[in-house]
Amino acid sequence: MKFGFRWFWRRGPKSDLPPEIEQARALIEAVDRGGLPLNPAKVNAIARDLGLEVGRHAAVEQTVERIRACLLR
Repeated sequence: MKFGFRWFWRRGPKSDLPPEIEQARALIEAVDRGGLPLNPAKVNAIARDLGLEVGRHAAVEQTVERIRACLLR
């Protein structure tokens, strides 16, 4: 299911939160709705913007879970 995953890259900021937080939230929302991240490099870039250390070959699913945990803090 690829639907709805691209829309979050085009959205403007919803609130006064930093853009990296907005991108991370949008990614998690898209994944929760059933979208699959097709570009692991973008997921890794979002994680690095949040201050997470991510290997180039890290599994996307693990990276998404780490981003989710970071947003809960």
